[in-house]
Amino acid sequence: METKRLAGTDDCPEVILDKGTNEFKFLGKSLPEDVKEFYTPIHNWIDDYVTDPNEETVVEFNMEYFNSASSKQILDILEKFAVLAENGKKIIVKWHFMADDEDMEDAGESYADIVDVPFELISY
Repeated sequence: METKRLAGTDDCPEVILDKGTNEFKFLGKSLPEDVKEFYTPIHNWIDDYVTDPNEETVVEFNMEYFNSASSKQILDILEKFAVLAENGKKIIVKWHFMADDEDMEDAGESYADIVDVPFELISY
């Protein structure tokens, strides 16, 4: 399966989706002008991945900021990865946030309540 790497910009997160190295990361800010255009290839990659996943998947989010349109996309991503748990695979989501960033901490807690996968909230 081909690795997907997107360099981060001022408006779009850095994304690393690499089955071979077991790296699944979303980093930075997400407020793309066309949220569907940005996230559709990511959703497609994850759809392919969940048909033949690794035994264990660790998905890491270290977001500085995301807008409401991106919030929905992140939820969709988490729900796609949740299929792994439903299929008996091990998955964990690591949600990193700055210790003084209550909004990002709250977002992680909200996602943890919605999506049925183990979540680690990690402040730094």
